[in-house]
Amino acid sequence: MSQPKITGVALAGGLGRRMGSVDKGLQLFRGEPMVSAVLKRFAPQVAEVLINANQNREQYERFGYRVITDEIAGFAGPLAGLHRALSEASHDLVATVPCDSPFLPEDLVSRLHSQLERNDLAVAKTFSQAHPVFCLCRRKVLPHLTSFLESGGRKIDAWYSTLAVVEVNFDDESEAFRNINTAEELTKFERD
Repeated sequence: MSQPKITGVALAGGLGRRMGSVDKGLQLFRGEPMVSAVLKRFAPQVAEVLINANQNREQYERFGYRVITDEIAGFAGPLAGLHRALSEASHDLVATVPCDSPFLPEDLVSRLHSQLERNDLAVAKTFSQAHPVFCLCRRKVLPHLTSFLESGGRKIDAWYSTLAVVEVNFDDESEAFRNINTAEELTKFERD
């Protein structure tokens, strides 16, 4: 079965509080902005790329992809980025990755799609840990997500637990889901 066209979204809309309130996606990682390393792995897996960023829009536009900002004010988290992406995507399936995970699997989207079947959402999982910001979902969940956000919901696991979800095993690539949240982690992974 061939993979349909998928919109991919790099989530770079946060405040980077754990990294000292800097824009994580633009922090240098091995000589390039971290989001650039993410996009190099992610863009070949999808037909369309969007970047969700709520600050430094001009810098993100330099990567050559459309930049979208949250419609929900106050840096409401990854669900606000997904919400906007579902509204803006050209395709019926939307994949998301965080801007701080430069090691993401090069087969992430195809593996998530292979298990999606009739589910609303496919989420990456390593061992007992789900990674809900690495997901593939159907645009049709937009009204459900809108209701969740309008009711004050912000936690991604609380939202997706109310949907038909399949967790896709990536135990063989568990290191690929390492993310860089602090300046110390950035320094450590810079050396690895």
